[in-house]
Amino acid sequence: MTTSGTTLPQAGQHTGSPSRTLLAALLGFFVVTLDAVVINIALPAIRTDLGGGMAGLQWVVDGYTLVFAAFLLTAGSLTDRIGAKRAFGLGVAGFALASAACVLAPGLGALVTFRFVQGAAAAVVMPSSMALIGQAYPDPGKRARAVALWAMGGALASSAGPVLGGVLALASWRWIFVINLPVGAVALVLLAGAARSGTHRVPFDLAGQVTGVIAMAALVYGAIEAGRSGFADTGVLVALVVAVVAVVAFVVVQVRGAHPMVPPVLFRSRTVVTAVVIGLAFMVAYYGMPFVMSLVLQDRGLSSLTTGVVFVPMMLAGLVLTPIVPRLVERTGARAVVVTGLGLMTAGLVALALVPATTPTWAVAALMMLVGLGGPTVIPPVIAVLLDAVPAHRAGTASGVLNTSRQLGGALAVAVFGALLTAPSGMRVSLLLAAAVTVVAALIAVAGLRVHHQDHPKETH
Repeated sequence: MTTSGTTLPQAGQHTGSPSRTLLAALLGFFVVTLDAVVINIALPAIRTDLGGGMAGLQWVVDGYTLVFAAFLLTAGSLTDRIGAKRAFGLGVAGFALASAACVLAPGLGALVTFRFVQGAAAAVVMPSSMALIGQAYPDPGKRARAVALWAMGGALASSAGPVLGGVLALASWRWIFVINLPVGAVALVLLAGAARSGTHRVPFDLAGQVTGVIAMAALVYGAIEAGRSGFADTGVLVALVVAVVAVVAFVVVQVRGAHPMVPPVLFRSRTVVTAVVIGLAFMVAYYGMPFVMSLVLQDRGLSSLTTGVVFVPMMLAGLVLTPIVPRLVERTGARAVVVTGLGLMTAGLVALALVPATTPTWAVAALMMLVGLGGPTVIPPVIAVLLDAVPAHRAGTASGVLNTSRQLGGALAVAVFGALLTAPSGMRVSLLLAAAVTVVAALIAVAGLRVHHQDHPKETH
């Protein structure tokens, strides 16, 4: 045991296989990211099979994302408490079981319920996969390259999701959940080669978890229902008020609690704060755009498969650039790469918003490539900088905070953009709003990203 309470491997212990650990983490990241995006193309098929209006479809998407975001903070703490290896194994196994339940869902309500369970399991997979990489690659340079490779799993899932969803939806939307089972099994087999993880045991922050879940659930619920009933609706107003009260309560609990699941000391680091804001803004655009375009393109008469194919150039652009990004970061620093990526995303979003509806499909696909380039140029460098800015025993918690902001950004994008799409100009307004968010993120990145030194906040024990 160290003075911080973290159990570290002793000299001579099995150090595991970094490559197997990285591949297991990559597959875990792939599958939980895939299920956040693959569902978009299948929404019309789900509506045909199970019924439900726009609000019902939003909950199929946001039911997963909301619970994902709500439990990420606890999952980050859990990762530190029980070790990244054990947490990752539990998360992947739970995700596979929930996916099997989704395959058998008899109705829309059951599907949404099982998506909740999927989201909870995914919440455990995400921070534990990042922590596994941090432990397997202690050298900052090697870690940055490993994070870039790990990010390929997310980039492939984010970009290939629409294509894969379109292909599978031709047979049945249920097949989009079947593919999670073999991927999960392979990840668990590879996990056996990972080294034993250290632990950092602290009491469970029940008050923080409850207030955090209430805040996020009320906020997303209010945003979704506002699209159907309007912001003047009593239920919407109550939800938004509850969200504000819960946020205040959460902050108070974290500041005054003896063992907060989000230690305030983390936010003494400007790097951590900047990473969290960028993570939220990035997902508003990167997750919101496919949701909007998937529905719009199919409303214009494209099939699910054709709509998926439109996303292929975006997928390829991200995949080609992903292995190059670490070298760019080493030469120019993370800040330059991140700001460039956010700039490219902004340009793509504005262009997609302003082109007429008669624009050829190939041109739309080309413009989507600009947004796709933001995938490898924004999040991987931000993650690498974040992991270098926090002590090792805070890796799981810091990862949980970052990914909570990301999932919350995605959930809010679906909620708000889904509401906007009910209006004739909804697509344009949604994409321009996403572009405005990425501009703000770029400005914050310029001011807040530091990349050439460690920025560990001081802690007392």
